[in-house]
Amino acid sequence: MRAFANKLIEINETVGFKVSSRGWCYQLEGFGLINKGQFDLVQNLINKCRKNGLLPIGFVLEEEARKFSGVEVPETQTPQEYLASFIKAVMNAENYYTPNWWKGENFYIQMLVEKIDLLTLFEPICKEYHIPIATSKGWSSILQRAEIAGRFLGAEMNGLKPILLYCGDHDPFGLAISDFLRENLIDIAKGTGWLPSKLIIDRFGLNYDFIMSNNLSWIDNLVSGTGKQPDMNNPIVKTYVEEFGIRKVEANAIVVKPDAGRTLCRQTIEKYLGPDAKERFAKKREAVKDAFQRLREDTGVQETLETALLDLERKT
Repeated sequence: MRAFANKLIEINETVGFKVSSRGWCYQLEGFGLINKGQFDLVQNLINKCRKNGLLPIGFVLEEEARKFSGVEVPETQTPQEYLASFIKAVMNAENYYTPNWWKGENFYIQMLVEKIDLLTLFEPICKEYHIPIATSKGWSSILQRAEIAGRFLGAEMNGLKPILLYCGDHDPFGLAISDFLRENLIDIAKGTGWLPSKLIIDRFGLNYDFIMSNNLSWIDNLVSGTGKQPDMNNPIVKTYVEEFGIRKVEANAIVVKPDAGRTLCRQTIEKYLGPDAKERFAKKREAVKDAFQRLREDTGVQETLETALLDLERKT
């Protein structure tokens, strides 16, 4: 187990981002160290190593739902230092001001992914384009759907076309997810006041061509994450089996090809926003900086804050 843990730590230095225990199975398979039949064994071994101190306890990515809330950490700064930090923040308020990134745009985009590993992989790119992203974990909750609907409602009221991007498993219901996502949003339309009649749902992965071109790992069954075998007489399942056979690719498999995954994500976003989207967003940020600078010059507030900061620093 110690040798196993040391090998994981060695590989972790080359991965570049944190993955779940399931994601680690795909990493190890990609290195030729395990096969698909050993996935459950490896997940258990990783957890044992974490419990025994052979791996850091926080070595794998945890679901957000498992994290504690309400944890309070005492301040290490003195009251003077604390107040000074707030004055410095006010002096650079433009860095904390969120402009309306979507003003003047044609589309408003949100993204759902099936697995937390994909969220970790895609989140930095989504931040570049100011796109909300979350894990759906199969069937999104009513509250999550309501949150999605609320933002799309506001976007449509401002003349934007709503786009929902989805990346998930390559299996019978994963390929049919677009229909299910729309039905889920229609299901709560009376509660949200928004009907997804103009919504474009773009399931951009995992798709067969991407799987084959990147040599991702197939699993030779259609068993769900909860261990259930699908109804083979279901039309969705039958159509899938006729085309792809009794096999699937879990979304976690993309962690072995992170660069290809990031490229896929970026290309999908830019299909709607265009390749110059980040330049447009940068101009909006610059406009905010200019507005704050003019306010400081016109009101003289910068000089007042600088004087207050100097007084505080003399007392620390």
